[in-house]
Amino acid sequence: MAIKKVRKVNWVLALVMSVIFGWLGVDRFMIGKVGTGILKLITLGGLGLWWIIDIILIATKYEFKNIKWEI
Repeated sequence: MAIKKVRKVNWVLALVMSVIFGWLGVDRFMIGKVGTGILKLITLGGLGLWWIIDIILIATKYEFKNIKWEI
């Protein structure tokens, strides 16, 4: 059984990148969610809806699996 490594992500940087480039999926790539990052890129942030949701999730420091927020 493989142990997954916890990824440390700078919260402020992730939030800024999400606001500016979130419609391209950059925020998802930063937190290691490549599959959903590609989907977000192809759909232009889920036509804006997914982009807004991710900004809210990151702003509230949502506990994504295997992600630890750093300041």
